Amino acid sequence: MRKAKIIRPHYAEQFRCIAGDCEDSCCVGWTVQIDKQTFEKYQRIPAGALRDSIDANVVLSPRNEDGSEPAQYASMRMPPSKKCPMHNADNLCQIQLEQGEGYLSQLCSTFPRQTHIIDKFEETTLTLSCPEAARIVLTDTRLLGDLDGQRAVLPWDDRPGPHTTPISYFWPIREFIVTLLQNRGYPLWQRLFLLGAFCRRLESVFQQGAQGNFSAMETGFSQAIATGSLRESIESMPVNNGLQLDLVLGLAKLRLQAGNLSPRLAGCWNTFLAGIGYETLSFEKQCEAYAAACQDFYEPFFLKFPSVLENLLLNMVFRSAFPFGLGIFAKQKLLEPARQYALFVTEFALIKGLLIGVAGARKHAFCLDDVVRTVQLVVKHFEHNQRFVGVCLEVLASKALDNAYGLTMLLRN
Repeated sequence: MRKAKIIRPHYAEQFRCIAGDCEDSCCVGWTVQIDKQTFEKYQRIPAGALRDSIDANVVLSPRNEDGSEPAQYASMRMPPSKKCPMHNADNLCQIQLEQGEGYLSQLCSTFPRQTHIIDKFEETTLTLSCPEAARIVLTDTRLLGDLDGQRAVLPWDDRPGPHTTPISYFWPIREFIVTLLQNRGYPLWQRLFLLGAFCRRLESVFQQGAQGNFSAMETGFSQAIATGSLRESIESMPVNNGLQLDLVLGLAKLRLQAGNLSPRLAGCWNTFLAGIGYETLSFEKQCEAYAAACQDFYEPFFLKFPSVLENLLLNMVFRSAFPFGLGIFAKQKLLEPARQYALFVTEFALIKGLLIGVAGARKHAFCLDDVVRTVQLVVKHFEHNQRFVGVCLEVLASKALDNAYGLTMLLRN
C-alpha cells in the first residue's frame, strides 16, 4: 500500500464579486440561464416594474417543457447588445438590488465558481473568464499553500488487480501532476513535455485494464524526473516559432470570425498583432518579431514571476479534472488522457502565443495586468465555446500536430 496526498484547491474561497467595478461583466455576452427553482421565485415577486420586466424578458426553454433539465429551465431574452436586460446602468443586477442575492439564478449566484464531488470531497475551482477570478489565481504566489505540510492522505493499493479502475488512481495521478508542474528544476515547457509523455503512458496503462501496472509506471517517471535522465532527449527538441505563430493566428481567426467581438477582445487582438508586426511584415519577419518578443520581454517577465503560468496550468488541471476530463463526473467510461493533454496544450499554446505578441507590443511596460486581461479574454471567448474545443482538435489533426512531436513544437520557444 502507498499513500497519496489529497491535493484540493481552496483558493475559490477568496472570491468576492466586485459587481459594478468589474471591467468585463459576466452579464454581457452570454446566455443567462434560469433554473426552475429561481423561475418559480420570480412568479412570486409582487406586481410592479421589476415583475413586468421579468415577465417580458424571461422565456421558458422549449426543450424543457417536461422539466427534465431544471438547471436550464428558462433564460433571459437577450437584446442585440447581448447585455442581460436586468443589468442596469450602474452595472448591477436589478433583481438582486430589489429582491436580494437569494433571487439570483443558480448560474449567476455561483459563477465563476465550479464545484464537483470527487470521492465524497467537495471541490470548488474558478473559471478565469471572470477578471477578478483571474486576478486571484494568477497573482497568488502560494496558490496551493504548503504541499509538504499537506496532512490529508489516502492509501491506495499499488498492486494491479481485477477490481482496479483508472479512477482508483485519481489522487496519486493528481499529486504527480501538481508536483511536476511546480518543479522549477525544469523549464516550464519541459515540464509540459514530461506531462505529455506521462499522459500517453497513462493511457496505455488504462487500455491494459487490470494488467496495467500504474505503480511501476509512476515510480519510473518520478525517478527519471528526479535524476534528470530525460533531459538530453528533451533538449534535443527543436524550436519552431513559425508553426506556433501559424497555429495561434489560425485558431484566433476561426473564433474571431464568429462575430460578436467585444471591444476588450478586439483591443487585445490588435495589441497582439502590433507586437508581431502583422500589418507591415512578411510572415517570415513576423516569426522573427515573435521570437524577439519572447526572448526580450515574455521570458524575462515570467522568469521574474514564475508562479503566474504555473497557477494558470494548475487551475486548468483542477477545472477539468485533468487528465480524466469532466466526463468522470457523468460516469463516462471512455478515458483519454492523451486527448485531454492535446486540448490542455492547445489552450496553453494559444494563451502563450497571444501573451508573447502582447509583450512584444507593450515591451518593458508588459505587466501582470496585461497577463490577467489576456488570459481572461481567451478563457471567456475560447474555452467556454464547446464547438471551438472540437475545432481545436480538428486543426491539430489537419496540421499533423496531434502527436507527441507536434504538440512539443507548440511548447518550446
